[in-house]
Amino acid sequence: MKPGMLSVDEALAFLLEGARPVAETETLATLAAAGRVLAQAQHSTITVPAVDNTSMDGYAVYSADCASGEARLPVTQRIPAGSVPRPLARGTAARIFTGAPIPPGADAVVMQESCAQEGDAVIVRHKPQAGEWVRRAGEDIRAGSEILAAGVKLRPQDTGLAASVGIAALPLYRRLKVAVFFTGDELVMPGEPLPPGRIYNSNRYTLNGLLQLFGCEVTDYGIVPDQLEATRAMLRQAAAANDLIVTSGGVSVGEEDHIKPAVEAEGKLSMWKIAVKPGRPLAFGEVSALDARKAHFIGLPGNPVSSFVTFLIFVRPFILRCQGVSRVAPLGYPLRADFDWPKPDLRREFLRAKLNAAGGLDLYPNQSSAVLSSAVWGDGFIDNPAKQAIRRGDTVTFFPYSELFQ
Repeated sequence: MKPGMLSVDEALAFLLEGARPVAETETLATLAAAGRVLAQAQHSTITVPAVDNTSMDGYAVYSADCASGEARLPVTQRIPAGSVPRPLARGTAARIFTGAPIPPGADAVVMQESCAQEGDAVIVRHKPQAGEWVRRAGEDIRAGSEILAAGVKLRPQDTGLAASVGIAALPLYRRLKVAVFFTGDELVMPGEPLPPGRIYNSNRYTLNGLLQLFGCEVTDYGIVPDQLEATRAMLRQAAAANDLIVTSGGVSVGEEDHIKPAVEAEGKLSMWKIAVKPGRPLAFGEVSALDARKAHFIGLPGNPVSSFVTFLIFVRPFILRCQGVSRVAPLGYPLRADFDWPKPDLRREFLRAKLNAAGGLDLYPNQSSAVLSSAVWGDGFIDNPAKQAIRRGDTVTFFPYSELFQ
């Protein structure tokens, strides 16, 4: 790592330390809460299951009555789910269906495949153990227990769990408001003619998609001319209505790079050279609106892969923390490298790789920061420490998109 460069962990720690979680909350119907961040822990007011019930269609019995392995028992009642059974007399059986309550006295259920109906009786060809196919009251949830912690990003199964204990609405942090704009007179929008020396603005699509993926309320201000005053005016406008401003391009110190002086004029800025590949230049600071409101600012590099990687490594956890999420670090998985990487960089590398049918990882042959097809081809990133060569068969740390996109 070159002198004056921040490590990835140092830069990430600075970012998270500077994150201001949103304070405002709103209550939303549980049915519409998936993907949002829970503001308060939720507790159950009921026990689940409320009573002992069966997990199989079959016959509720006293296990001792079936010790012969060929017991003939009269069937005295039929118990569908949602009904209230009568007590079961010794020497009898009850026809019972999945989810139905166990009748008082019975201590086991024999699945119907082990039984044969014979008139008003059943032949039980099985020696059940007490508790067989019985789901005990409270084995899932006890009344008063915490079912969901504050700061979790709600998944469909989380909202289903809340619904299972009767919670119809949930307190949620409001959505993070994020402004995004792009600098560079060389940028052209798809659908327009492409003059010589110009490029299509792929970052607009990538960053908008990522911000929407993380549940942000996005305002896209489009392409801003490479002019200092235009950049300053856009920053003031964006800061007035948003919590975070994300830009792409213009974060270097060239004559046509106006992000640094513009942010410094409208707020404050730290320009970081980070020992990361792809990436390196990252700008972090804040912008003041005319009403003294302050918005976070993160400026990403303009190369498409650098912008994509640095968003997922740095902006993703920052956004999650601002949303009120407690755990922001993605899970990395140890996997086998099925390739050689003999010339590592002096910086920490995030290599685009793909899972193969043998359970290992293949590497995209061109790891250039301009080759966006590497991110499309891959299934995630290999987190390779600085100066570390990789030999075929080595174990590496892999961050799949399934982790980085949540």
